[in-house]
Amino acid sequence: MVAHLLLGDQTDWVPRVEHIMRHGDTVTFTPFSMEAHLAVAERRALADLLDAFAAERVSCLGRLEALNLTEADLARTGRHPEFGIVTMRQHLATWLAHDLGHIAQVVRSMGRQYTDEVGPWRQYLSMLRA
Repeated sequence: MVAHLLLGDQTDWVPRVEHIMRHGDTVTFTPFSMEAHLAVAERRALADLLDAFAAERVSCLGRLEALNLTEADLARTGRHPEFGIVTMRQHLATWLAHDLGHIAQVVRSMGRQYTDEVGPWRQYLSMLRA
């Protein structure tokens, strides 16, 4: 998952923001590979991936902040290879929802290790139910 997040930051989220600023919807985004992270994850240690992701995220947030996006910028459109015309606002909201989804996955995985230990309280803990 960390390699997936790293590649998203390197090739998708802020690069597509910059793409919209440069090209609008006249040039289609480069498709994002949903499998490319597998090769990256195989050849890099988790600690290295975490360090690389942390550095890349800081860089992306700095680049995003430097753009000083306005309401008008958020209404700008880009062209997604699958969905067609999308707004900058939609793209940025998707980045947030995407990352929150992965955080939820991590939290569920962490919590499930306590499924047996919580005993009868399991019925009240939705993250521990299948």
